[in-house]
Amino acid sequence: MKRVLFLCTGNSCRSQMAEAIVNARLGNEWQAVSAGTKPAGYVHPKALEALREIGIQHEGRSKRVDEFREVDFDLVVTVCDSAAEECPIWLGKGKRVHQGFPDPALTNDMDDFRKVRDEIAREIVKLLSEQNLEE
Repeated sequence: MKRVLFLCTGNSCRSQMAEAIVNARLGNEWQAVSAGTKPAGYVHPKALEALREIGIQHEGRSKRVDEFREVDFDLVVTVCDSAAEECPIWLGKGKRVHQGFPDPALTNDMDDFRKVRDEIAREIVKLLSEQNLEE
């Protein structure tokens, strides 16, 4: 099974949604985890609500990236989008890819959480299906 890490700053919204969607939809091929450089300490309730709306019950927790420094990943995906945000750099093993999404917590609008959830579901599933990790 291939392993993917979704990395951002707060690990409360986008990386959590990516982790949950991959584990729910591609769990037979990929094992996903997420982490942040400055974890918020919680998973945003609206991210959890957006996931429930598409039938995904996520039991995630906000995690510090240091927990995974010694873990080998096939792929590491940074998901922060704005240049104004701190987008972390992964120094461990694993092919690195950036796939940015806007932070719905900035507006705290449920429609923004849904929009980002749907973009993640579409773009991350596509990204993982296109990965040739034999290179």
